[in-house]
Amino acid sequence: MKSWSVLLIILALVGLDQLTKFIAEELILLNESVVWIENFLYITHHHNEGAAWGLLQGEMWFFYIVTAFALAVFGYFSMDINFRTAKIYSIGIILLIAGTLGNFIDRIRFGWVVDFIDVYIFGYDYPIFNFADSYLTIGVILFAIDLLFLEAKRKSLDA
Repeated sequence: MKSWSVLLIILALVGLDQLTKFIAEELILLNESVVWIENFLYITHHHNEGAAWGLLQGEMWFFYIVTAFALAVFGYFSMDINFRTAKIYSIGIILLIAGTLGNFIDRIRFGWVVDFIDVYIFGYDYPIFNFADSYLTIGVILFAIDLLFLEAKRKSLDA
């Protein structure tokens, strides 16, 4: 896949993340919720000044440094994107880059990340998240699957 195609996919994912955050901010008051599926899915407008579960609240300098480092690492890994030989790896890296950029844009623009997807799973109120967070979670899972199960097999086929 051409590098411009990968860039377009990343931009589309970041655009979707930013659009959904914009809609949540425009339609729902801060800390207000709209029920989508009772006892399961709510749209709750929330500002997160920290990381997952609200960790490291207000430590923006830390997030800027970590984000710059993460983007450099993911950029390096992106040089190996190849949908023919490493599909899971390639999708994982694309999602990691898009998720990192989506939340970084919020941190730069607002000083917080806009979250709005509020899920209750078996009675547990999972921390409110957004599309970028989903990209990051899925990206890490796919990257780990590739690293743990597929990379060695791929390398043995190349040898």
